[in-house]
Amino acid sequence: MNLDEGKKQFIDSWGQLGINWGVNKTMGQVHALLLIANTPLCCDDIMSELSISRGNVNMNTRALVDWGLVHKKFVQGERKEFFVAEKDVFVMFKAVIQMRKRKELDPMIKVLTEISTVKGGCKESEEFCRMVKDLKHFSKKAESALNNVIASEGNWLFGTFMKMMK
Repeated sequence: MNLDEGKKQFIDSWGQLGINWGVNKTMGQVHALLLIANTPLCCDDIMSELSISRGNVNMNTRALVDWGLVHKKFVQGERKEFFVAEKDVFVMFKAVIQMRKRKELDPMIKVLTEISTVKGGCKESEEFCRMVKDLKHFSKKAESALNNVIASEGNWLFGTFMKMMK
């Protein structure tokens, strides 16, 4: 396999992986392209490489910046915006966890907190309240664990993870 084939396969695969992160395929592909780029890329570069529209590039680079996975880079003598990917894998991992927590877990905890005030004395309401309480307890434990990961240093977390894998 030559370099161009490898890059294409990586970009396509990362795009598919992005769907599992809760983002669209194109956002994953833009991220992949920026990950493997050895220089900052502008919108025109991304458009050309991925054969996508300027609007698609703008929307996805903005989202990647919001996620903390991509940063704007000033290039001397250029008026265009250039972008570079965060290349520290642990920083990327934490950014994805933080965004997924914000988009998925935090709203669930809010709902569980709101509905945990349900009252009633019948078996159905008792079962409902028990299940909500268990889910809320589990969600709070998950929130605490994710907050610890987000606040942790990469070396400690990866060291612990590698020990678990042995």
